[in-house]
Amino acid sequence: MSVEVALPGLGARARGDRLQGLGFLTITAVCWGLNWPVVKILLQQLPPFSMRLGCSIVGVTFAFALAAARGERLGVPRGQWRSLIIAALLNFGAFSILSTLALVLLRASEAVIITYTMPIWSALVAWPMLGERPTVKRLAALALGLAGVALIVGADSASASWTKLPGVLCGFGAAWVFALGTLFSKRHPLAMPPVAGVAWQVLVGALPVCVLAWFETPNWGGVTLLGWSAASYIAIVPMTVAYLAWFRALKLLPAAIASTGVLLSPITGVIASALMLGEPLGARQLAALAMTLTGVVLAART
Repeated sequence: MSVEVALPGLGARARGDRLQGLGFLTITAVCWGLNWPVVKILLQQLPPFSMRLGCSIVGVTFAFALAAARGERLGVPRGQWRSLIIAALLNFGAFSILSTLALVLLRASEAVIITYTMPIWSALVAWPMLGERPTVKRLAALALGLAGVALIVGADSASASWTKLPGVLCGFGAAWVFALGTLFSKRHPLAMPPVAGVAWQVLVGALPVCVLAWFETPNWGGVTLLGWSAASYIAIVPMTVAYLAWFRALKLLPAAIASTGVLLSPITGVIASALMLGEPLGARQLAALAMTLTGVVLAART
């Protein structure tokens, strides 16, 4: 009798956890998706790497303060420095440099679609790193993803499409390094609290950005109120708030649902780019988004 009473309670609790997890997942995806057009707005007022460095400094300060408020251990445990440096340089350093260059050279809607092909590349990179041979489904996922990218990049004239090639390569490069970072983190997970781990990764990843920003001459006095609002969002929301929601979602949801749910990010990015920046959003852009995301889902489920 007692068991029969307990089971429905457990079922209700599981449903509640799943609904809560889906809520956190939605917060994560929307925050990351909105980041692309917001960064594009700030790039109109600041050089790219000065913008990234300034946002990283504020973001790191906020993340360490939040980690301290949560009672997390702030130091790096012994034996974790190698994993921390490699993960930070891939997931934050190289990714932020390449994704920023993609945003400079492309529309925000184009950059987000290209960069979010990362699960496709993760499936392929797993071959040399983990010995997982590419399956027919993974090759089909690659073909769909590349076809979607070709469709959206080819929406302009032939000459304009060719001029976008450097931006496309930067977007692919960002997807590749993030895929490498994801696989490395799976094999060598950081034994650190979540917020402190993010703070340290942003701090270490900002070092190469600092070198590139040295050669720029930003006009901080010329940043408008909209620009400062965009900078505040970039520094705090996607770096810390979204990651906290992401870690919580991972605890409450199966990994397959969490990884597929993040695909709301490029959808949010494309729609927000149209609303905030006036970028085109027609049948061709929607078809390209659908093809690319179908490839990503196929790669994630193989």
